[in-house]
Amino acid sequence: MAASSLRAPSARDSAGVDAALLVLRLVLGVLMLLHGIGKLPSPPDFIVGALAKAGLPSVLAYGVYLGEIVGPVLIIIGVWTRLGAFLIAGNMVVAVLMAHTGDLFHMNKEGGYALELQAMYLFTAVALVLTGAGRYSVGGRYGPLN
Repeated sequence: MAASSLRAPSARDSAGVDAALLVLRLVLGVLMLLHGIGKLPSPPDFIVGALAKAGLPSVLAYGVYLGEIVGPVLIIIGVWTRLGAFLIAGNMVVAVLMAHTGDLFHMNKEGGYALELQAMYLFTAVALVLTGAGRYSVGGRYGPLN
């Protein structure tokens, strides 16, 4: 390996990464927030019913707001981004386990993965858990849980 390929990232490289993190945060945050706002003011009956069917208390249905409203707001503004992304990822894991396990290994009518939207939300959130918010955030690159 040539010595010239072992260079420290330049400020320009860092700015590009930070801009990419901003795009990821805004896309995931806005789309998930819009998804969650539709569930206000009380959790939908299908969530309460799925919990009851699983033998879980219906009060857990309010947890959907952590992953679909609180988490997205945190990542949009860039404060406690890793925590917000973790809430979204956890919400997606629960959603897949509660409502989509039958589709885990299936394709849709168009030939794509049946859970492509859920997978996109989940793994974008995982990426933000691993990277944090970047410098274009209220919390800054080294802010709390960023």
